[in-house]
Formats: sequence, C-alpha cells, structure tokens
Amino acid sequence: MESCNCIEPQWPADELLIKYQYISDFFIALAYFSIPLELIYFVKKSAVFPYRWVLVQFGAFIVLCGATHLINLWTFTMHTRTVAIVMTTAKVFTAVVSCATALMLVHIIPDLLSVKTRELFLKNKAAELDREMGLIRTQEETGRHVRMLTHEIRSTLDRHTILKTTLVELGRTLALEECALWMPTRTGLELQLSYTLRQQNPVGYTVPIQLPVITQVFSTNRAVKISPNSPVARLRPIAGKYVPGEVVAVRVPLLHLSNFQINDWPELSSSTKRYALMVLMLPSDSARQWHIHELELVEVVADQVAVALSHAAILEESMRARDLLMDQNVALDLARREAETAIRARNDFLAVMNHEMRTPMHAIIALASLLQETDLTPEQRLMVETILKSSNLLATLINDVLDLSRLEDGSLQLEFGTFNLHSVFREVLNLVKPIVSVKRLLVTLNLAPDVPEYAIGDEKRLMQTILNVVGNAVKFSKEGSITITAFVAKSESLRDSRAPDFFPVPSDNHFYLHVQVKDSGAGISPQDIPKLFTKFAQTQSTKNSGGSGLGLAICKRFVNLMEGNIWIESDGIGKGCTAIFLVKLGIPERLNESKFPFMPEVPATHGQANFPGLKVLVMDENGVSRMVTKGLLVNLGCDVTTVSSGEECLRMVSLEHKVVLMDVCVPGKDGYEIAIRIHEMFTKRHERPLIVALTGNTEVTKDNCMRVGMDGVILKPISLDKMRSVLSDLLEHRVLFEAM
Repeated sequence: MESCNCIEPQWPADELLIKYQYISDFFIALAYFSIPLELIYFVKKSAVFPYRWVLVQFGAFIVLCGATHLINLWTFTMHTRTVAIVMTTAKVFTAVVSCATALMLVHIIPDLLSVKTRELFLKNKAAELDREMGLIRTQEETGRHVRMLTHEIRSTLDRHTILKTTLVELGRTLALEECALWMPTRTGLELQLSYTLRQQNPVGYTVPIQLPVITQVFSTNRAVKISPNSPVARLRPIAGKYVPGEVVAVRVPLLHLSNFQINDWPELSSSTKRYALMVLMLPSDSARQWHIHELELVEVVADQVAVALSHAAILEESMRARDLLMDQNVALDLARREAETAIRARNDFLAVMNHEMRTPMHAIIALASLLQETDLTPEQRLMVETILKSSNLLATLINDVLDLSRLEDGSLQLEFGTFNLHSVFREVLNLVKPIVSVKRLLVTLNLAPDVPEYAIGDEKRLMQTILNVVGNAVKFSKEGSITITAFVAKSESLRDSRAPDFFPVPSDNHFYLHVQVKDSGAGISPQDIPKLFTKFAQTQSTKNSGGSGLGLAICKRFVNLMEGNIWIESDGIGKGCTAIFLVKLGIPERLNESKFPFMPEVPATHGQANFPGLKVLVMDENGVSRMVTKGLLVNLGCDVTTVSSGEECLRMVSLEHKVVLMDVCVPGKDGYEIAIRIHEMFTKRHERPLIVALTGNTEVTKDNCMRVGMDGVILKPISLDKMRSVLSDLLEHRVLFEAM
C-alpha cells in the first residue's frame, strides 16, 4: 500500500461545506474553460482587433486557472503525490502566466484608455455635429422664411404696401399676437403708431422719441427684448387678467421719409430721427419665448424693409424725374416748333421784303443814275448824288440783313472754287477808288511775295470781308493814309492770346492768309472794341458815321466759316485803327492756267462804252422795274423789247435778240422752265441769246441758274454804270455770275 502524502486538515472537515466547494470548483473550472472558447471565437471573427496575442495570453491564463480549479477537485479526498505534483505545476504556470498578463496589462491599459478618450472625443464631436446640423436646419428654415418675406416685401414698390406686407408676413411666419410700426412725426420729437397687424385703423397715439427704451433700440441694429409694459409695447387694450407674451423691438432705417408720413413727412437729418421702430409681440398666456433664429429673422427682415424702402424711394424719384423730363421735353418740343415757325416766318418775311425792297431800290438807283447823265445844275447834281449814296447805303443794309439771317439759321454755305487771289485785292481797290479820290486818301496795297496768285475758297465772301474792312477804314478816315497788307501767316504766329478759342491746324494743302488794314482815322476806345462784332451794336464813331452795326458782325461770321479769326486794334480815339483777320484757303494742286476756268479781272471802268443796236429782251412782271431796266439799256444804245410774262417772252424771243434779261420770279410759268424752253427753241449755241437772271430775290442761286442753262445772274438794284459793266463783261466772256 502506497503511502499518502495528503495534508491532514487542521480542522474537522464539514462534509456539507466540502460538497459546496466541490461543486463550486467544478463550475468555476467549467466557466474558465468556456471563456477561452469565447475569446477564440472573438479573435477569429475580429479582423481589426489589434491585441490578439494579449487575448491568447489571457486565454491561457484563464485555462490554467480553470485547470487549477479542476485539479483541486481531487484534493478534497485522499490523493496521490502525482496529483499534488500536477496541482503544484498548474499553480506555478498559472502564477507565471498571471504575472505576465498583469505586466502586459500595464502597457495595454494606457492604449485602451486613449482609445476610450478618442471614443469620448468622437462622441462629443458627434453631439456637436448634431447641434450644428440642427443650427443649419434652423438657419435654412430662417433663410426660407427670409426669402419668402423678402419676396413678399419686394413684390411691390409702393412704400405703404411694403410696410403693411411686412407686418402681415411677420405675423403669419412667427405666429405673432401683434406687430406694429412706429414712425417719426413731422417734428421728429415723437414716434407715432402708424401701422399695426390686428387693428384695421391704427390708434395714432404718440410717444416721446427720447424714451430710454427707444434710445436703447435705436443704438443697435440687433433685435432687443423690451418690457411688455413699455409704452411702445402697449399695443392691445387690457381685458381681463393674462400674462403678456415676450416683446422685441428693432429699428428700421428710413432713407427717405417724405412720402411716409400721412401729413407729408419731411426729410429728417438727425441720427435719432432716421429710424422707425418695429415692435413684435408673442401670444399672451403662453410659455413660448423668442429663439435666436427668430431674432435673427426679425433683424434680417428689418434690413430688407430698409432696402425695399430705398428702392421704392429711388423709383419714385426716377418716376418724378421722368415725368419732369417728359414735361420738359414737351415744352422743348413746343419751343422748338415755335422757334422753327418763327424762323420760317422770319425767312419768308425776309425773302418777300428782300424782293419787294430791291425792286423799288432798283428803280430809285437806276433812275438816279440816268438822271445823273443829264444836264444838271451843281445843286441838282449834288442832290442826285446824295440820292445815289443813300440808295446804295440802303441796298448794302438790305444785303447785310439777309446775309446775317442766313448766317444765323445756318443756311448760308461757302461756295468753294479756284480764284485769282491777287485780283480780289485789286478789285477791292477799284471799288473804293472813287470815294478815296474824293477824300484824297492815300491807299497802299502790299502783297507779300509768298501770297499765291491762285487759291481755293469762297471768292465772294472773301471779297465781301476785305471790302467791308477796307470800306470801314475809308469811311472813318477823313484824311491820311490806309495801308492794306497781306501775307501768308507762319505757323508760330497763328495762335493769338486774344483768341483762345481759335485753333488753327496747318497742313500741306492749306495756308492761312493774314490780312491787315491800317488807317489813320478816328480810332476807337479800347472798351468799345468788343461791341464792334455784335450785331446792331454801335459805338460813338459808328453813330456819327451812320453805320448800321452789321458789317463787322457779318465779317466775323464769314471769317469763322472760313476757319479763321478777326480782331481790331486801336490805341484810342483819334489814333487810328487796325483791322486784322486770318482765313484758311486751299492751295491748288497745279498752278497752271489751263487747270482753272477763265476768271476775268474786272476792270476799274469801262469808260463810256455803249452798245448801239444791241437787241435785248427784258421780262419782268413789275412794270416800274421793267420800265427802269429798259431806260438803263436804252441809255446805253440798246434796242429793248419788254414783256411781262413767260408766255409773252417765249412768243417774242427770236434769233435777233442777243441778250434776254429775265426775272425768274414771274407769275404763271416758272422762270427756270422758261429758260429751258428757250434752250429747246435754239438748238445751236451761237444762235441762242444769252440768258441772264435779273432778280431781286436772293434765293435765286448760281447753281440753280447753271442747272437750267442760264449764262448769268445779276442782283437788283443796278445802276447805269453797273449795267454798262455787266453788258461789257457778258458780251466779252459770254458768262457772268455776280456773287450772291
């Protein structure tokens, strides 16, 4: 019999306790063996768990613990030494594994704790994200309400409708019990209840604008919670006992107040008077409170109302400006029509008066010139010469008035052509020579070598300008000399400080002609010089000389048309005067005579040349003018036939007639048509008489006459000397177009 190495119990064994321990160890061992199976299943199924080896080690520890409890079942009875050794070995292994596991857990626990920390962080972030998502949803909801309110507010540009719509939409969106708008009064010292949500007719009572609650709201652009007992929050009558809802107020900027107030509110400039006050009240007897997103909604709506009101104000201003502009346009159109009517009436009047005045002037000058050819006493001759001078002065005045009218309405156009520039100056000298001889004045013409013989421009207007300036010098000089100087202006001398608006532009195809007329006459006061170029304005010297005040005014306009400038210089009364002007003229391409049409130089006089036997047909519907023209021609030896109508002219014209003088403004047939018919009657040019328009109507232009085949135009009135010169030039050159 083997010896027993069991330990003798120190105390007597209680079989019942031993039985319970036995059962407990069995179940402990069973549990210990089942836990590793579960860990093995977890490790197998978990592909991402980072501590598999720890679980294996922990499983081994549990298995060993279970084995220890299982082996311990055999120790409750007598057991062998082998059992004791196995039990000891199991406990040793269990101790080793448990220590290793404990040491390993020391390293693992911080990692596990950090994982737990991250888990808590992620949970907090998730909660925060949930809150942000809730806020975003709230903001989206608020934005939707704002867009809806903005659309409703901006659906109209009537300012009263905007304010009423704002209250209605806010009340519906926020489920308000009351919403009201307080507007500044005329004085700006009070706020008046102007719009409410529930009341159809606002009560209209006022509160001082200096109340602390109003000052508080006006000092910020945020919605401010105010006491329900505040004066601006007492929007509903107190009926029974109830708990008033929360009230907020917000300022509404008012950019334009002129049409907001019932009694035509004025614009307010003070900072405390630029706002209206909007008050919003939640339902009474409710626990509802204002949320942040609702307050933000109210603030945004207040800003949108301000923008809509500014747009409405701008629209109203633009509508008023448009209406005013339309009224101004109507007035301008009416004024334009009246001006056009006045201009047409003036032109018609001038045209009629010009023609009607030239006809009697033609008779006076012609008869006076015929009378001058008879035997007269010195007194009679003096009177006839006075009549001629006065008639010529009146004819000049008629021409000046007509030219000025055409210049002012823009109907006068320059007629450009190539002409002999030197001849223009010589012709001016020939025209003033009779008066110069009477006054015994010395007139000198100095043409610089650089002045070209031929130029391109309006010969008639240039001659008229030079003649007017030289004529003034002759008129205002009782003695002494007159010097006419002409040269081509250099580039550096074109600009003049006295003419800041004159901007000459030199070019290779043009040049600026500088003309200076200096006299030793009466002179002029420096302060009177600006008046010289004003129409109908006269200085003391012009009044004494009988001037009309039109000559230099017309010259200035002619010079401006020729892109030039004119001015007067004088040192004072009695010290003479110098007239200077610049005009722009063209340079012909080739300076050879074959390039230019024949341009005659009008001689100073044709002597006493007569035309015996020259058959002339005169057509004029005015009997006096017809008789006067015939008298002039008869005095020159012509055989004259007169007719009064176009039909009679066509019947009387024949091969014997060398010249036909006709007034194109005759009743019945058009004068131009008569000229065409005469051309048709004579197929050969040398057989056809020369057709010349002798008219007092300045509307008869050179172009119109040339278009129908006329050979010349002569403007009434005409004297005996002028008729002699006209016939001489006409027969010599077979063409004569007097400058109109």
